[in-house]
Amino acid sequence: MTAPRRRVMTGRFLLAMGPAMTGSHLSGAAVVFSYLAYLAPQAPGPGDPTGTVLNGIVLAGYLAFALLVGLVGSILLLRPLRPWLLRPQEDLGTRDRRRLLRLPAVLVRLYGVLWLIGVLLFTGVNLNDGYAVAGSIGLTVGLGGLTTCALCYLLTERLARPLVTEAFESASEPPTLLLGVRRRVLLSWALGTGVPLLGIVAGLIDIGGEGRIDERAVLFLAGLGLVVGLGGMLFAARSVSDPLESVTGALREVAAGRLEVRVPVYDASEVGQLQSGFNRMVEGLQERERLRDLFGRQVGPDVARLALEQGVRLGGERRDVAVLFVDVVGSTGLAEQLGPEQVVGRLNAFFGTVVEVVTAEGGFVNKFQGDAALCIFGAPAELPDARDRALRAARTLSVRLVPL
Repeated sequence: MTAPRRRVMTGRFLLAMGPAMTGSHLSGAAVVFSYLAYLAPQAPGPGDPTGTVLNGIVLAGYLAFALLVGLVGSILLLRPLRPWLLRPQEDLGTRDRRRLLRLPAVLVRLYGVLWLIGVLLFTGVNLNDGYAVAGSIGLTVGLGGLTTCALCYLLTERLARPLVTEAFESASEPPTLLLGVRRRVLLSWALGTGVPLLGIVAGLIDIGGEGRIDERAVLFLAGLGLVVGLGGMLFAARSVSDPLESVTGALREVAAGRLEVRVPVYDASEVGQLQSGFNRMVEGLQERERLRDLFGRQVGPDVARLALEQGVRLGGERRDVAVLFVDVVGSTGLAEQLGPEQVVGRLNAFFGTVVEVVTAEGGFVNKFQGDAALCIFGAPAELPDARDRALRAARTLSVRLVPL
């Protein structure tokens, strides 16, 4: 890959990552604040906006701090990959490839720490309202952060696909298994079903006499679960279906005989190992095809095909065969009159014609001897009319070899 193209790819990744992560966390914070301020059992009434205003001021200040820390932290986490991202000749080692695969998890770990600080901060700010209220607020913020971070993981993993594909283009080892398909599906279920249900159950418990969750809050959490759950399941489904579609499409190409096809490797699950395994399989098929071609050039395509299909067996068989020996008359004088390049050109044309005519009649060239060729008809592939084919080949050669 050229340097400009890799820089463009890196720029697109960074430009997409910034708004995606910022928007995700701002949306998560807005949802959590709206629920706590207006729908939660411990939400202040219309005549008591003091708590809401105080939490809003703290939220605005902490969001500015968290976004700045998240931006700087993301840049520092990408710094070890900078040489590879900007230099086309730079190749990643196994350790750096693993670091790139773990990038979504490492970024989410950073965001998770920021959400954890937010849990402690808002729990402390609301301690004046009682431990039960402060603990409930902290639990709500924590659940919102958990959901937001999980969605950010799936989103970051998808945005990083082009970079991971480029990193594993020349890799021989499969990608490391980080988050398997089973865990990914369970994570999506937890986002869309587990967390909202846990919020509803927690709201039904009258902690410290603060009241229970009402129908508006239940509808809000249920709707949030539907939206977030649908998004999480779509990400999880696409993370499995996309690579599987690429593999099935490549399988059709291989079935059609196009062995140069490769599938991109960008997934840190069993599906990524499937992609890598498919590429290694096709490379093995290409190697086998090259060996078969070389073997066929030595002993003929029919002999090569029989050897690959039936294997090599020791012993002998009785066959009726016809043998045709083709020789160049006056080759010594020809070598004296022409230069070495011209002699080699004449011999190549001579042998090319012999192989073409003999192969067309079902025979094969057993060996080349200087300026002669020994051709066999009827072995190892049996030919009932071996003698007729040998004679037809001889007549054809007597006409086609005259101009040479």
